[in-house]
Amino acid sequence: MTAPLTATDLSADLALALRLADAADAQSLPRFDAADLQVSLKADHSHVTDADLATERAIREILHAERPGDGILGEEYGTEGDASRQWIIDPIDGTANFLRGVPLWGTMIALAVDGDPQVGVVSMPALGRRWWASAGNGSWTATSGGPRRISVSGVDSLDDASVSFQSIAQWADAGRLPELLAVADRVWRDRAYGDIFSYMLLAEGRLDMVAEFDVKPYDIAAAVPIVREAGGRMTSFDGEDTLSALSALATNGILHGSFLSLFRDVPRS
Repeated sequence: MTAPLTATDLSADLALALRLADAADAQSLPRFDAADLQVSLKADHSHVTDADLATERAIREILHAERPGDGILGEEYGTEGDASRQWIIDPIDGTANFLRGVPLWGTMIALAVDGDPQVGVVSMPALGRRWWASAGNGSWTATSGGPRRISVSGVDSLDDASVSFQSIAQWADAGRLPELLAVADRVWRDRAYGDIFSYMLLAEGRLDMVAEFDVKPYDIAAAVPIVREAGGRMTSFDGEDTLSALSALATNGILHGSFLSLFRDVPRS
């Protein structure tokens, strides 16, 4: 993967990403818990709402005007352009929560350069929360007192770790249920907080590991720079530095090797 760009190189892109998040919130939040929300099934039988579609269209419209030479990958409208700079968008991560009126959903916006996410913004307007990062410039969250820099935990023992595993079904479908049971047996605390919120809790030092399967680049790209710049590490479940492995393992960095070793030592059925 390419070396991170400098903070100066990315300042304009980060400012744009934050404006894209504002535009996304303006589309999604008014539709949250709306009585007339329109919901349909995609070809893969996952749900999509009118808010997902409108939010991604709003983001793309701005990118077409301000970054016409950049590529775009979005969950709802696919890929356009073929450039070394690609904006990766998940208009509503956690659509199942969104359509059930559960506030744990958010918009994910990333800029990848030569395939490596360098800018990330996650906005969860139903919680009134937002996180952002760019390579070399740290990870931040918005608070009532202004922006606050965030960092991962200093937990250095699996026995003291708090983890989020996303869902039992994910691990079972991936044939990794023995590894999940091994983790639950070893760590201090295990919960399934779910979706992008888990990664933001990790970046804030409130969790020490997040792992999931069956992920696409738009499911995790925005989290990568936020976790990295907070001092953590994010790879595939097998330790590869890639967005295309269909799995994700994020840790506080200190425990990354310990979790990989734990997974490798579990007998496979």
